[in-house]
Amino acid sequence: MADASERKIIHIDMDAFFASVEQRDDPSLRGKPVAVGHGAARGVVAAASYEARKFGVRSALPSVTALRRCPELIFVPPRFDVYKAVSRQIHAVFADYTDLVQPLSLDEAYLDVTANQRGLPTAWKTAKEIRGRILEETGLTASAGISYNKFLAKLASDQRKPNGQFAVTPEMGAEWVETLPVKRFHGVGPVTAAKMQKLGIETGADLRAKSMDFLQRHFGSSAEWYFRIARGIDERPVNPDRERKSSGSETTFDRDLLLDTEIETGVIGQADDVWAWCERAQAFGRTVTLKVKYSDFQIVTRSRTSASAISGQEILRRTSLELVRSLLPTEKGIRLVGVTVSNFDRPTQEETLPLFETATAQETA
Repeated sequence: MADASERKIIHIDMDAFFASVEQRDDPSLRGKPVAVGHGAARGVVAAASYEARKFGVRSALPSVTALRRCPELIFVPPRFDVYKAVSRQIHAVFADYTDLVQPLSLDEAYLDVTANQRGLPTAWKTAKEIRGRILEETGLTASAGISYNKFLAKLASDQRKPNGQFAVTPEMGAEWVETLPVKRFHGVGPVTAAKMQKLGIETGADLRAKSMDFLQRHFGSSAEWYFRIARGIDERPVNPDRERKSSGSETTFDRDLLLDTEIETGVIGQADDVWAWCERAQAFGRTVTLKVKYSDFQIVTRSRTSASAISGQEILRRTSLELVRSLLPTEKGIRLVGVTVSNFDRPTQEETLPLFETATAQETA
């Protein structure tokens, strides 16, 4: 990784971030299976400690299922203000090494350290020092992936979790990708992974064996991305000014709702959450999208785009209500509603997670 002709990219990923913060701040939770979220019947796990993960508890898992898998599971309510404050500490550490930091969420980011401000000779040493600083200043551990592009660095950060680091050099990149299951690849979600499996694509080697024509027939505009990553190629720069494309908030109700007034009250609450972010970020969008999940888990969305940006809280409320009213009255109970604003007239450069809701917020590592 010391070759100056190659980019040096680090992907830093905090270890079980939300749960680790809770264990740090409450010593009685250390060494125990912890889930961040609410243990109510309709709750969802937002994050799980490594002790809980041994029982198969993961983010987005229904609380009831989580407790069935791990009866000793301890639920703690989320404290997002605390997580955001810790995230700011972590990003302050990053800033001591490079200006090229691209946050992905509160707990992970890409860093281009090709010309790091500390003058460290290798990305490996840089990542090790950053992880040490994070531990010293926050009491939390982080894992790191080191490589010559973002795709490989992100994959590599999972290799030595928790509290480790792994490097993928230019010499080993393409061969290493061939050994991995495609379901681990960034941009290959569960649905795409299942489709690939039906087509006989289970590993990077299987994906590399497919021609561009084959990939275009089956995956359309994503074909070129899959063709390139199967060969360890990713030329995307670390972009500290990446624009946020949307802001959304959603909530899962404690019980399925049928009454119009209750459903509309839920929608107004989510619209107000989104507006609070818009005001803070000074980012105002033209498109409002409503999301509804019914009791049978069917998901329906409705969107409206205005000629000008949504300029006030009441306008966002009214638009959101008009969208949900197009689905009312309902014979099926509604378990979740969400509101998202996108298509910003004045894009923000803030790179944080969307507005959180305890039943839907997820942590990936």
